[in-house]
Amino acid sequence: MPTPKLFQPVTFRSVTARNRIAVAPMCQYSATDGLGDDWHIQQLGAKAMGGAGIVFAEATHVSPVGRITEHCLGAYNPAHQHLLGRLAAVIARGGAVPGIQLGHAGRKASVQRPWDGGKPVPVAAGGWEPVGASALAFADGYNVPRALATSEVQDIVAQFAASVRMSRLAGFRVMELHAAHGYLVHSFLSPLSNTRNDQYGGDLKGRARLLMEIVEAARAEWPDDLPLFVRLSCTDWTEGGHTIEDNIEIAKMLKATGHVDLIDCSSGGVSSKQSIPSIHPGYHVPFAEAIRTQAGIATGAVGMITAAEHAEEIVANNRADLVLIGRALLADPAWPLHAAKKLGVAPGFVPQFLRASLTGA
Repeated sequence: MPTPKLFQPVTFRSVTARNRIAVAPMCQYSATDGLGDDWHIQQLGAKAMGGAGIVFAEATHVSPVGRITEHCLGAYNPAHQHLLGRLAAVIARGGAVPGIQLGHAGRKASVQRPWDGGKPVPVAAGGWEPVGASALAFADGYNVPRALATSEVQDIVAQFAASVRMSRLAGFRVMELHAAHGYLVHSFLSPLSNTRNDQYGGDLKGRARLLMEIVEAARAEWPDDLPLFVRLSCTDWTEGGHTIEDNIEIAKMLKATGHVDLIDCSSGGVSSKQSIPSIHPGYHVPFAEAIRTQAGIATGAVGMITAAEHAEEIVANNRADLVLIGRALLADPAWPLHAAKKLGVAPGFVPQFLRASLTGA
């Protein structure tokens, strides 16, 4: 029997992952002043040793005001460098390719951790003033962001470039730029949150200018032989918002740069009024398939993919090139090893865990 495609190696530029399972970036909200600790090392190391092909560190922020919460991970202070290096090293030690997602929370910054309520934290209560494409709050009760001046947008681009450089020096091998979920770059892309009348607003090309400039700046710091991914929200799920057709055009623009290797296809997050018709396993897969087919670029599928057979169907039928697993890997860091067994593949245990194969694990 041929090896299921899910467990066949996949190569992007000079980087080959042992399979097509990636650990999705998942915030842990456990850092102090952007600096992580043993928690981050342990949880990412466990997922690498659990058999995934690529393991992404959580959304890592490019500035203090770009953090979602005061507990988010950062890559903006020289003090962060050592911890980031340890994260990349422990992922590689577990046999996976170390990846990192860089982002800026934009107008959705300065909120509580989810388990503390997730509510906005005003400046008077220890929060900070968020920035955005326009002075439009995400929802009632949220802090109104300060609209970035045209001259300040280049500061954001420079912050991304500096964080990319730090990530490269730390030893990460896959870079993902976060342009989804209503955070800063997505807030520029969506007409729901971008009412600018300068070169960063207006039509789709203008709204995508920040993303394109970040991609150019990132690639200048990221070696040509290492892959660069971009996460997009493929629809805003809101009337008058971003559509899959818009994102197909953005994907074409990104491919044309020659810098981007894969689109990580998610959705939503820019509007509190979004209405998703049905949240079900693989509900983003049609977006990944559409962009892959119509833009001619590799894609990653994400969204409640929890069954090995479902993950295999997605890649075997060329609906996406990777599956990014989140919830299932939080519950079971060894999900890839169990998935391998279900699909008739010998689990790829790290040598230290080989005795587990004798138990039928």
